[in-house]
Amino acid sequence: MAEKLNAVKGMNDILPPESARWEWLEDKVRTLMARYAYRNIRTPIVEPTQLFVRGTGETTDIVEKEMYSFEDRLNGEQLTLRPENTPGVVRAAIEHNLTYDGGKRLYYMGPMFRHERPQRGRYRQFYQLGAEVLGFPGAEVDAELMLLAYELLTGLGLRNIRVELNSLGIPAERQAHRAALVAYFEQHAGLLDEDARRRLHSNPLRILDTKNPAMQKMVGDAPQLLGFLGDASLARFEAVQRLLGACGVSCKVNPRLVRGLDYYSHTVFEFITDELGAQGTLCGGGRYDGLFEVLGGKPTPAVGWGMGLERVLDLIRQQAGEIAAPAPDAYAIVPDAQALPLVLANLQALRGAGVSVQMHAGSAEGMGSMKSQFKRADASGARYALIFGADELAQGAVTVKSLRDGAGAQVQRPLGDPGAWAGSLKA
Repeated sequence: MAEKLNAVKGMNDILPPESARWEWLEDKVRTLMARYAYRNIRTPIVEPTQLFVRGTGETTDIVEKEMYSFEDRLNGEQLTLRPENTPGVVRAAIEHNLTYDGGKRLYYMGPMFRHERPQRGRYRQFYQLGAEVLGFPGAEVDAELMLLAYELLTGLGLRNIRVELNSLGIPAERQAHRAALVAYFEQHAGLLDEDARRRLHSNPLRILDTKNPAMQKMVGDAPQLLGFLGDASLARFEAVQRLLGACGVSCKVNPRLVRGLDYYSHTVFEFITDELGAQGTLCGGGRYDGLFEVLGGKPTPAVGWGMGLERVLDLIRQQAGEIAAPAPDAYAIVPDAQALPLVLANLQALRGAGVSVQMHAGSAEGMGSMKSQFKRADASGARYALIFGADELAQGAVTVKSLRDGAGAQVQRPLGDPGAWAGSLKA
């Protein structure tokens, strides 16, 4: 016997009925995106490694520690499984001149890959929903994107989610803040852990995001970026908050919120729950006006967010229970395999009329007893059983038996034109 092979650790199979819950969520997403006039974009899973080194940031944890990178054996090109998708969307926009006729509102759903220790809500292959708005500079678009995320999460029935936001200002303001941070942390060098010391001169802003309890007090007293913002940046930040407030969304300003990626500027935000342990950030994003130029494009304003779908589904289970998997409208019971040609023709007609039907499949010994078939019909969750017995077929009919409401009630329907009565099988 050949050796049994298993999935890569941290890369999970999604099987029925769990896959039905994913489809349910994806349908909700597509419906909401259409209401906001966002259009779908699909980019490759594999991208040039330099896209993420330049776009995500050479000193970020993602690039330094977490990327799945490899050399193409055919041409030696350095490639990477995408750890996130914002650089890929910007690369596609530049390559195809996507904003030549004006700004674009885009969204995507798909797998991302990061080599890290698998844990609840944090996997090596994980699924991310993202929304990106390209070519619009105004604060109203920042607010719209946050409203989109808010409506999605609250529309799913999720509770106890707080919204935190901050402003990273413009590059000159961040540089002034950066110099103040370096000076402050140098004064407290004895309290810095190894990771903070490594970041001190390459990316000191990331030290503010430390999870080390021993550093929290010292980091909490560090200079705040908000104190370095000019009038224009502050006015923009206040405009975002004002627009959100007008729509009933309350936010908490968190001056320590910096996000983990290098490309952000101005507005950054997170949607957070305290009910998923350490992996409590459901959605995060912000404005990245400089990323187009970093990746070789023309200056283009842009803003976006990413949302972890595993975490969203996990929180739905925790707060609302399991999402019911869809059941067929009907289950076809076929006592005699000789009747299958006629049965299949009628089932195809029902499916063509919009009825979902599961047909009983037999074994090598035959179709099985009526009793066993009815057990399968009940277990399927179908509302009706369609009985194609010898007596029914002799009369050119099928018996429709209720398995749920009014269980046991049954009526005969004519074969040959099932579309005429298919509507009675729909909920």
